Amino acid sequence: MNEYRPIDVAQTNELILKSKAGDKEATELLVSGNFPLIKAIVKGYLGKGVDYDDLYQIGCVGFLKAIKNFDSKFDVKFSTYAVPMISGEIKRFLRDDGSIKVSRSIKTLAIKLKAYIEKQKKTTGESPSLDELAKEFNVEMEDIVIALDSCQSTISLQAKIDEDDPNSQNVIDKLAVFDKSDEMLDKFILKNEILNLPEKEKKIILLRYFRGKTQGEVADELGISQVQVSRIESKIIEHLKTKLVEK
Repeated sequence: MNEYRPIDVAQTNELILKSKAGDKEATELLVSGNFPLIKAIVKGYLGKGVDYDDLYQIGCVGFLKAIKNFDSKFDVKFSTYAVPMISGEIKRFLRDDGSIKVSRSIKTLAIKLKAYIEKQKKTTGESPSLDELAKEFNVEMEDIVIALDSCQSTISLQAKIDEDDPNSQNVIDKLAVFDKSDEMLDKFILKNEILNLPEKEKKIILLRYFRGKTQGEVADELGISQVQVSRIESKIIEHLKTKLVEK
């Protein structure tokens, strides 16, 4: 695992140029300086049968691609640009690898699910739905899908949820419906953008959305008019919306 050594924007851009020129030390500094970013994204894909270390290495591959393709002319911070590159690499792995390694926790869940399903069939005459199973065992539906398919020697991401239904979704499609990684990325991007706002704008957002103050209260605290607070807040919200669309 890389030791975390934070770097600022200016250092990042300089290191990217050196890395592109073949400087391995610069590449290592970029990876260590962006360890929290890679880790945050990787955590969004845990629980799908792939070990953290494997996901981290795949995330690093996406990060290296981000370094290779990044251009300062993009008018976007490198960290923001790297997020979808890292996420995309992990998603491609899960899609193209064709199988998911079955963890012990998934196997245990599968055993409990099978017992519960058999019990419900005898009691009601019907199999419980995915939603019912998720609520009964207090787990995500995607984990239910993985666990139910883990009885096979391997779990094919391209396999049909219902083999008897030609219109049935593939496992990978089912996972995508309940994938919370995009929500996690949105939160990461928003946090990154808010932290890099000018001091007054950042304070307005923190007071309004994290401390629950009214525009009037914020105006009093900052010594400006409520109209000014409203205009600044609207401008910031539009900026954040744009960043989410660009991700």
